[in-house]
Amino acid sequence: MADRYGSSAARKSFLSLFTMASMLFLLSWFFVLRSTDRPHFIDHNMLPNLKPVSVINDGNSKSFSESTVQPLTGNKTILEGDGEGEGEEATEKKEEGAQQKGSDVNCHRNGKEPLKVYMYDLDPEFHFGLLDWKPEGKSVWPDIRTNIPSYPGGLNLQHSIEYWLTLDLLASEFYENPNSHAAIRVRNSSEADVVFVPFFSSLSFNRFSRLKPHEKSSRDKTLQDKLVKFVTSQKEWKRTGGRDHIVMAHHPNSMLNARTKLWPSMFILSDFGRYSPKIANVEKDVIAPYKHLIKSYVNDTSTFDSRPTLLYFQGAIYRKDGGIVRQELFYLLRDEKDVHFSFGSVQKDGVNKASHGMHSSKFCLNIAGDTPSSNRLFDAIASHCVPVIISDEIELPYEDVLDYSQFCIFVRTSDAIKENFLINLIRSIKKDEWTRMWQKLQEVEQFFEFQFPSKEVDAVQMIWQAVARKVPAIRMKVNKSKRFSQSVTRKERGLSSIPSPKNFW
Repeated sequence: MADRYGSSAARKSFLSLFTMASMLFLLSWFFVLRSTDRPHFIDHNMLPNLKPVSVINDGNSKSFSESTVQPLTGNKTILEGDGEGEGEEATEKKEEGAQQKGSDVNCHRNGKEPLKVYMYDLDPEFHFGLLDWKPEGKSVWPDIRTNIPSYPGGLNLQHSIEYWLTLDLLASEFYENPNSHAAIRVRNSSEADVVFVPFFSSLSFNRFSRLKPHEKSSRDKTLQDKLVKFVTSQKEWKRTGGRDHIVMAHHPNSMLNARTKLWPSMFILSDFGRYSPKIANVEKDVIAPYKHLIKSYVNDTSTFDSRPTLLYFQGAIYRKDGGIVRQELFYLLRDEKDVHFSFGSVQKDGVNKASHGMHSSKFCLNIAGDTPSSNRLFDAIASHCVPVIISDEIELPYEDVLDYSQFCIFVRTSDAIKENFLINLIRSIKKDEWTRMWQKLQEVEQFFEFQFPSKEVDAVQMIWQAVARKVPAIRMKVNKSKRFSQSVTRKERGLSSIPSPKNFW
């Protein structure tokens, strides 16, 4: 009897102990799951606003500030607002209509907040001083409300984006409605999305890269050396390793020395033809358009039949590297009666002649030269002459939001040099298809127009938007770079350099 009683008591004790252990186990899992449910260490200010603000489509539109965009040259491209206050049904219909029409451009900005840009107050010798501007008082910048230094003409203009972007930042401090612009200047670098380095590098190369008899180093190289020393010593550079810095090097030969030291930054370039992929690439950098040199075709009422020249090219024919194709095409096309293929330059009224020639042509050749890109593409767009692009390595501005196949013809180099291939292809494009592309050119031409003050979706605003689309990736790289910051020794920190590629001219 006693044995049975003892056995029963032992079983009850074991059952109670098992029950308590099970409850403690379940409670522990409850607290573990709760602790991992919602992290509280994320900086939500760093998270992107996922609400798309605007989409440029074929049809109709509102601006970012919901005011009508005034077209520059009879443009019918319209900007859609963010659709606030509209029901789901209206939104679905709008999206369905966009899909049916085919969207040419999708311009996304995070909310209505402009890109916040901190600009270094560099000495005028790096920017407007190169235009012979003299500062008055302590300010390193001209008062653009009363005096805007002029930029030199001719071929200098095609790489002048440094001038237009800097002017736009200076003007942003006087905007009545800053949120209507893609970028604004901020005075506190901790508030900025990116840091802007206002060195007019293309102008510096064009004017001061040649050694003078008494010089050991050209003025351009001296400025680059001083720039690297200044920028890399700033707290803003050290904070991110330069990843959030914007450096302009639009001329292919600009920043030849500094680029190998400032490579972590975001370059604004015309192409990657003279860059090692380690220094510049499409993932981190921005391709910007050239400023066109020929006259815009204002109030264009031309038709397929009123443009007598089928295919037009005027420029340097004998080039190096990828540009050799120009010579081969010259021999293939020179006897075609409705093709204009000749040597030309900006000298001896060359710009006016090219303007007339492009305005009178249905198609305009854009062939690789010493580098994959040239200003000729943007001259063609401004003249509504359908571009025929023969450049296998070309990178194009805003191509993440702009479908160039809607208004350009792309031909592989290997196909273009086949006998009769190119001319037969061009002749196969009939009136209706050409007219559709001609209309598209008039819709997109404002995206490539530089002007001051800038206007919505012109070249300046589009470049800023392209920069803004890189910001999330920059932030991710900066955050990832901090993972092992506690374990990095002092000797491992600091400025690193990449050897220059050997194909520099």
